[in-house]
Amino acid sequence: MKTNLIGSALAILFMCGITPALAQKEFQGTAVYESKTSTSEFKSRFAENKEITPEMQKMIEENMKKMFEKTFILHFDKSASIYKEEEKLEAPGQNPGMRMMGSFMGGGGTYYKNVKEKTYTVNKEFMGKEFLVKDSLPRLNWKLESETRQIGGYTCYKATAVMAVSKTDFKNFRLKKKEEGKKEEEKKDEPKKTNFMDDVEIPKEITITAWYTPEIPVSQGPDNYWGLPGLILEVNDGKTIILCSKIVINPKEKAEIKAPTNGKEVSQKEYDETVLKKMEEFREMGGGPGGGRMMRMRD
Repeated sequence: MKTNLIGSALAILFMCGITPALAQKEFQGTAVYESKTSTSEFKSRFAENKEITPEMQKMIEENMKKMFEKTFILHFDKSASIYKEEEKLEAPGQNPGMRMMGSFMGGGGTYYKNVKEKTYTVNKEFMGKEFLVKDSLPRLNWKLESETRQIGGYTCYKATAVMAVSKTDFKNFRLKKKEEGKKEEEKKDEPKKTNFMDDVEIPKEITITAWYTPEIPVSQGPDNYWGLPGLILEVNDGKTIILCSKIVINPKEKAEIKAPTNGKEVSQKEYDETVLKKMEEFREMGGGPGGGRMMRMRD
């Protein structure tokens, strides 16, 4: 009952809290988000590997930081938004395996959301081939809570939801827990694992915690998050935190908010099936998204 009252109150605030700036016909906003994915468990596992030298460990950590700590820009209006990584020059000589991991993570493209039509379009490059993924926006059963906090001068409300995890979402890969109580004799008899994919797993679902502000009453947010009565300023899925660091309402330079058009058009299911098939090929070859092998998609 309490949750329903909170939801009703915030819905009223959502409708009535439109400031003159937001009421403008050509209203637009820009938000900058810092995304950071925890890599502590991977670092611990690497540290246990005696074959990895301190120099190699340092290089691995630097590459992981580039992949898992990024800045994104969200341009939004009342009904649509585009979300993309801040453009940066790629360092020369970047490990091809690291670029492949970036491909698995789906970075580098433009994520277009239309909350009015409840659809999204995102262009992704995978294995040297461009895809244009078009599908319906994921619907999350948000639970609105009364807890508040300040983010960048905005009063934000807490909301939580349980979300199914895509098997192609590399950001949510977790290292498998080591089996305890295993006899040393059994370990010696086991073939040595060289396949990265054999050491990781993906949970079926995760709990999302979001903080949104009714002071900016647009149902938008970073990445594929949406559906709350206000702009989402922070998202935490237990592995990745996306935090808004800057907001500009009605910037002087307007962004062109439209869906990308380049790439082979597929549904999310079709894209996932393509990626999973290629991941299985890696597994059979004894490689993985962090390995040195380079493969390309065939038309």
